[in-house]
Amino acid sequence: MKVGIIGAGAAGLAAALDFSAGGHKVVVYEAAPFIGGQASTIPVGGAPLERGYHHLFTNDQAILDLMDDIGVAETMKWYPSRVGTYTSGKVYKTTTALDLLRFGAIPFLERIKLGLFALKVGRIKEWRDLENETADFWLRERLGGAAYDKVWAPLLKGKFGSFYDRIGMPWFWSKIQTRFASRQGIRGREMLGYPDGSFDTVFDKLQEVIESRGGEVHVSTPVEKVDVVDGVARGLVARTESGEEIREEFDTVLSTVPSFLFPDMVELPDDYKKRLLDVHYLAAVVVILELERPLTNYYWMNIADPDIPFLGLIEHTNMLPKEWYGGKHVLYLTNYLDRSDDVYKMSQDELLDLYLPHLTKFNPEFDRSWIQGVHYNALSAAQPIIPTNYSKAIPDHRTPVKNLYLANTSQIYPEDRGTNYSFRMGRELAEMMMNDEQRSWSVWQ
Repeated sequence: MKVGIIGAGAAGLAAALDFSAGGHKVVVYEAAPFIGGQASTIPVGGAPLERGYHHLFTNDQAILDLMDDIGVAETMKWYPSRVGTYTSGKVYKTTTALDLLRFGAIPFLERIKLGLFALKVGRIKEWRDLENETADFWLRERLGGAAYDKVWAPLLKGKFGSFYDRIGMPWFWSKIQTRFASRQGIRGREMLGYPDGSFDTVFDKLQEVIESRGGEVHVSTPVEKVDVVDGVARGLVARTESGEEIREEFDTVLSTVPSFLFPDMVELPDDYKKRLLDVHYLAAVVVILELERPLTNYYWMNIADPDIPFLGLIEHTNMLPKEWYGGKHVLYLTNYLDRSDDVYKMSQDELLDLYLPHLTKFNPEFDRSWIQGVHYNALSAAQPIIPTNYSKAIPDHRTPVKNLYLANTSQIYPEDRGTNYSFRMGRELAEMMMNDEQRSWSVWQ
């Protein structure tokens, strides 16, 4: 079987790996000049650094299994995380459960209530029972008070903006499940994983293995069209960086592009197309600062304050060695925004002018002269909005076009989108597509 794959991110390359292991010819087309998608890197201080902050949780089994399969499992290392929360004009340490008891932004009894509430959610095993309610409603009704007003409400609004009251409760449930899995006991700090050499270690090895088995990975080669004949996907039309058109026939095709881009490539029935276009994506805007000194002593800073114009601070070198990056301290300033938001349209310099005055709230000594380098990255389809009862609305991986499949972050559920789950989905799609081909062959025989 000859397989065409659109996209060289986690899902596309994971699928390509398993197709190639099964003896199938696979060709991957990637529009960007690099592989890795949201986990792709830029050079900082002579070392690769993800364009968007990345780490693993201890229960991210799909990527750990994949790394073992391709022979790079030993590169994954685990580091203790240090978490802070900014609210009411102050940074509070919120690394462990004991820190919660000292969380002076809310009254003591509310702290107890907040901790017990998290334990309660962590013990819920059936997420389907939560599908009818939004996270906002569930939290207001069952938590409420200062714990809701000072913590979860501003965090929800910070991440999802005007969509905060549409997010289904399974999304919140999955976040709590992931966090609990990465902690060990009441005193346990969260342990996070990061591979030696960055996530390039995983993606570069994936490409190497795929190509060693006769597969092909083409970057700077966007797919423009899926060729469909009599309702069956027959091939792809792509274009090289030099403008040359490529037409290639395939037995089956997997697309990993965002839902709103997929209908531009292929004509689809109205009902399936509506499911795709009903998925609303928030964009991500990330500014990376190379600093001469650390801003804080936290790796992850939750921001529960609507007056701060960004969602979070991730100080990469507070978990990983700054020596990897030429002694620079690496700080991510991250935001999720609607694509119509004025902040999304700002240039790098405009964002710096907006963001930097607020950094003194985290460190009064901060000065713009600390900055030794700046990097900017915007992604138009970073966070799908997952509403209530989403299991009934997810676009099927098997599209209405025979032999054409779709796998993107809007189809990861109930977990939130992430590299681990994209790897898992890619491998599941490869198995699905190979099984479908085998059944079709059996019927024909």
